[in-house]
Amino acid sequence: MTVKGQLVIPSKIRRKFGIKEGTRMQVDVDEQAHRIILTPITRDYIQNLRGKYKGKGLLAALTAEKKREREL
Repeated sequence: MTVKGQLVIPSKIRRKFGIKEGTRMQVDVDEQAHRIILTPITRDYIQNLRGKYKGKGLLAALTAEKKREREL
């Protein structure tokens, strides 16, 4: 961990998950397990979401899902 709060992810892990310079990361916290969960927002990740929130109410569905995840 750097003074600025930056974390270095080893190159082997970056390659495995397709993390490159500029890749955005989703940061989630599992309060019960005391864990920080990093999810790289890659093309594969976005494509896996396709169709999951089809139709109206996308924002409401995303908000509800985040709330359920936080409650776990």
